[in-house]
Amino acid sequence: MRTLSFAARSLFRQPGRTGLGILGIAAVGALLFDMLLLSRGLVVSFRDLLDGIGFDVRVTATDSPLPGGVRLNDSVSLASTIAGLPSVDEVVPMRTASGVLVRTNKPSVSIGLTGMDAGRRRPWTLVSGREVGTSPSAREVVVNEQVMRDLDVPLGEQASIRVECDPGHVAPAPLTFTVVGVAQFPFDGEGQGTAATSYATLREACGDSRNQADMLMVASRGTPAETVSAIRASQPEVYAVTNEQIVARMQAQNFTYFRQISAVLSTITLVFGFLLITVLLTVSVNQRLGEIAALRALGFSRSRAVGDVLAQGAMLITVGGALALPLGLALSLWLDRILKGMPGIPAALHFFVFEPRAVVWHVALLVVTAVLASAYPMWLVARLPIATTLRNEVVG
Repeated sequence: MRTLSFAARSLFRQPGRTGLGILGIAAVGALLFDMLLLSRGLVVSFRDLLDGIGFDVRVTATDSPLPGGVRLNDSVSLASTIAGLPSVDEVVPMRTASGVLVRTNKPSVSIGLTGMDAGRRRPWTLVSGREVGTSPSAREVVVNEQVMRDLDVPLGEQASIRVECDPGHVAPAPLTFTVVGVAQFPFDGEGQGTAATSYATLREACGDSRNQADMLMVASRGTPAETVSAIRASQPEVYAVTNEQIVARMQAQNFTYFRQISAVLSTITLVFGFLLITVLLTVSVNQRLGEIAALRALGFSRSRAVGDVLAQGAMLITVGGALALPLGLALSLWLDRILKGMPGIPAALHFFVFEPRAVVWHVALLVVTAVLASAYPMWLVARLPIATTLRNEVVG
């Protein structure tokens, strides 16, 4: 405690330099904290999006877990078979398509279409109105807020949509759908128009007689891994993957860029922090060489003098690191809004996501940096020649 008190008084004697040093460490620490949040932000946010839908297993015709590839044939029968497995709670076929919103005296607008029967779980959240019926003759649709703004009509009115089921295969004429609800879709990007109808309605609009689906959305009774094993044993011709496996694949193939950027910027930030603390402590030691030599002559041990330098570094990094956390969180919100402005990024996806482990890594890296940065000033104090330093001070 005496060492800390003595170190604190040494810092307070130079309030301007100490204040600027703390602000510099806070800025460096804030950037480091943001890079730690960025390193896993997309992975955590993407996993939350998948888990929030309520389905933890996806069944596809190929090893790609994303819609738009080779479709499953006779999906209704396949879904019924998989639903009979003991580890499966619910199975819902899902099909996607593109569409063009045809408006009177206004330009057409491209939208995304999803065909899926809303059971106990659905990959969207109903905001107002009601869900679509399962009968294809009703031809109902729920849309997001962007489509409602484009239509500019109340619920219950009709909308003309030209369905584009496959590349080069466009419906000859727009179909009339009744808008029965407004929903939020988790994977919508900024300004993206999205609509959902029943699986049978979209299949009829596409003229599909093979009951094709992009994937089957499966909810497990037990663990997702058990469900995947049961599906593979029952239907070896299809591919079943869990949300964790999808996240791991996306992390290895699509999210590596941000992880690499995070690693590079974190390293640069730590180097700047190391240099900043080293310079601050070295300047402080050089200005106090005479004082340190006098204290040594009065009985201060070498370890006590070296501990004073280490304590000063610890205080600077503690105060600066504590200020870095709220500063980093505020900065991450601003940076997240900038990155989410890129086209095609879902509005619910975040690049910076807070995790307790990020705080642990932040503290650990700052502590290591402080210890390494204090090494050179501590070496100067430990090797300080007392008699020569005092003589130079008197002569000077």
